Amino acid sequence: METFLFQASIYLAAAVIAVPIAARLGLGSVLGYLAAGIMIGPVLGLVGSETQDLQHVAEFGVVMMLFLIGLELEPRALWAMRHRLIGLGGAQVVLTTLVLTAAAMAMGRPWTEALAIGLALSLSSTAIVLQTLSEKGLMQTGGGRSAFSVLLTQDIAVIPILAALPLLALSVPSRLADDGTTHGTDAGHGDGHGGMTFSLVEGLPGWGVTLVTLGAIAAVILAGIYLTRPVFRYIHLARLREMYTALALLIVVGISFLMMLVGLSPALGAFLAGVVLANSEFRHELESDLEPFKGLFLGLFFITVGAGIDFVAFLADPGDLIGLALLVILAKGMVLYALGKAFKLKGRDQWLFTLGLAQAGEFGFVLISFSLQQNVIPADLGQKMLLVIALSMLITPLLFILYDQLSRRMVETGPTQEPDEIDEVGPVIIAGIGRFGQIVNRLVQASGFKTVVLDHDMQTIQLMRRFGFKGFLGDPTRPELLKAAGLAKAQVLVVALDDPAAAIKLVKYARRERPDIHIVARAHDRNHVFSLYKAGANDIVREMFDGSLRAGRYVLENIGLSEYEAAEAERTFYAHDRYAVRQLAEVWDPDIPASENAAYIARAKELEKELEVALLNRSQDTSKKSA
Repeated sequence: METFLFQASIYLAAAVIAVPIAARLGLGSVLGYLAAGIMIGPVLGLVGSETQDLQHVAEFGVVMMLFLIGLELEPRALWAMRHRLIGLGGAQVVLTTLVLTAAAMAMGRPWTEALAIGLALSLSSTAIVLQTLSEKGLMQTGGGRSAFSVLLTQDIAVIPILAALPLLALSVPSRLADDGTTHGTDAGHGDGHGGMTFSLVEGLPGWGVTLVTLGAIAAVILAGIYLTRPVFRYIHLARLREMYTALALLIVVGISFLMMLVGLSPALGAFLAGVVLANSEFRHELESDLEPFKGLFLGLFFITVGAGIDFVAFLADPGDLIGLALLVILAKGMVLYALGKAFKLKGRDQWLFTLGLAQAGEFGFVLISFSLQQNVIPADLGQKMLLVIALSMLITPLLFILYDQLSRRMVETGPTQEPDEIDEVGPVIIAGIGRFGQIVNRLVQASGFKTVVLDHDMQTIQLMRRFGFKGFLGDPTRPELLKAAGLAKAQVLVVALDDPAAAIKLVKYARRERPDIHIVARAHDRNHVFSLYKAGANDIVREMFDGSLRAGRYVLENIGLSEYEAAEAERTFYAHDRYAVRQLAEVWDPDIPASENAAYIARAKELEKELEVALLNRSQDTSKKSA
């Protein structure tokens, strides 16, 4: 017991220390777990041979990950992405595998080892790429969406790859004997330690193996369709939160065990179950119950991988290993660049797609480890490949820095969409036609006034036109576009841009060119309100303020106040807030955070007390009137 607690403390402490540091540095949690394993294993020597046994347990995190991936793959969403998934994603996996397999064979490796290496290295790091794309706001770009499609295809491709790798084994006996019966292999029939062997296909003829395997798959599908609802209703009657977690674990563990009984990968069964349950009303419940376990098991798996890396081998020939990692990145990058060209990616999108996916990924660890277990590749080659994968992932942040540099250089020279020729003017110019600007535009036009709508997003303009609203494509902050839109004669300018900095820039320019124009501006928060106020906006509307105020009125109406009293409280709050914003704008300093501005904090406290007094007085007045 003491040994277990000591080892658990070591692993958990390493994760708690290393992962947050890696996340704050923008390196991703996977690299944090790897670094934690490297520190407690090769560097400090706190853990040893037990990591191999622990890794078998931790691999269950991969099974959970594939179950959760299956839950996300609703058939309709997959169909909508079919061209990029099958075309772009499929081509990336196949072509990269062929290129890397050929390179490995050119280095003298047998085709079976070379193919296993090519398959493992063809996959990219889902965790690192998706996190980086989200942090940089690049997920909705053309390159970001293409990268996501490829990553999704790679996640799906793991299933057949896991199923195919045992066929490449170096010294595994044939599955079918001369008499047509099966004999045990290490492909999921034993515990790997000489313990009891469980199998539903042991000793069956080939046709029997096929029937039992298909029957197990059919059982998973039918159970997901017909048994899930009654079982969840039964669990609901207990009204115990932990029972939902127990059921979620039972689904994954039970299906994984069933797949092992018929000689299939547990990950295949978990993925299949996830897809079956993707449309069920219990999908989010299952996700929330399993997500923490998946994260911990996967984290433990990556720690054991890091702890098991042979640093003696790395220090023996660091140049060779770093060279191999760079060669993998170069080879994958060439394939990705060519595919980007073929699928019409241009400029920054093509470089994001190319550099973002050029590394090897966390599933490479899984496939290399699985290949070692199945005797597909020798141990020394496996250790070298684990080091190459880890090094390529460590280089990934540098690839995104390179993309940032290239992206900045392409701002002026990259291809841009030509703005529309504006052939009409009106008294109202609306810059930005998202959710905020659309409502303003509809109200003004429905009231009989003409508007000129500007937006830089082609899809938004095209969508407007389908619904009968005319808009013009172009950057609303460009002076020549504003001039063409009739800024010199317009009465009102509505600034409804998503980008706070662009909104401030536009307000400043419009106020400088037209001191008499009335500017209505959308603000994201109070700091943005103050900036727009100083820039020269007349009316500033916080995008969440009016909706939140109305929600507050509904609350007051349902906890004892009459509709009249709640409405009066709402009006009082609104009037005081407008006064408070003007007061706070006088002490606001853009160079000092509000939480560190003593004058701002003091005045805010005073205004809050004034609000309480105003609401109390209003309450007393309304009570007297009702009496």
